[in-house]
Amino acid sequence: MSREIDGWWTVGHAAVGTLAHAAFRIRVSGSRNIPRSGGALLVFNHVSVIDSIFVALPVLHSGRIIRCFALAEEFERPLMGPALTHLRQIPVRRGAGAWEPLELMADSVRAGGLGGIAPEGTVGTGEELLPIQKGAARVALLAQRPVIPVGLWGPQRRWPKAGLHRHAPARPTVGVAFGEATPVEGDPKYRPDVQAVTDRIRELLTVQVDAARRLAPDPC
Repeated sequence: MSREIDGWWTVGHAAVGTLAHAAFRIRVSGSRNIPRSGGALLVFNHVSVIDSIFVALPVLHSGRIIRCFALAEEFERPLMGPALTHLRQIPVRRGAGAWEPLELMADSVRAGGLGGIAPEGTVGTGEELLPIQKGAARVALLAQRPVIPVGLWGPQRRWPKAGLHRHAPARPTVGVAFGEATPVEGDPKYRPDVQAVTDRIRELLTVQVDAARRLAPDPC
């Protein structure tokens, strides 16, 4: 077992993984692109509040863990807070625009960890990408590590932006498509460099979302 995966991750994987596989049919492509060692930033589109679960599960299967941003208020909940802390997730306040969470994520990635960000910043319908926020580009540039685009499709069939529902099908299909690692270059505080990486992230995500939709096609 990887030294990254401690008791908290083992228990979380068993509990959440079992629930996810019971509730969804999960189809994954490109898992070979998850690095077995070394740092990288995984960027994924945001169609549901549970997206990070479907990114984390293939990462765990590869023997790694992933650190994602979670809303600071979630860390204040009696059960959720300690779990997020022990799983080494990173608190962020919506709309705060602070550099500290970005630097914490970048430090982790630079040190050889895997980070995860939904650069749209909020849950969308999935029909098209929302504007890509610049935080992901800044993290990648601060860390000077590659980005790995991850396309998701299907979590919104059970938990869309409007909230959890029980509509058919009973066990929706989720597609998760990992793209190849793409190096980044530039200064995280130089706007043209940040914008160039942000635009590249959008291009990469568009390709992987299309791949995820092919894995989990919409019902006819």
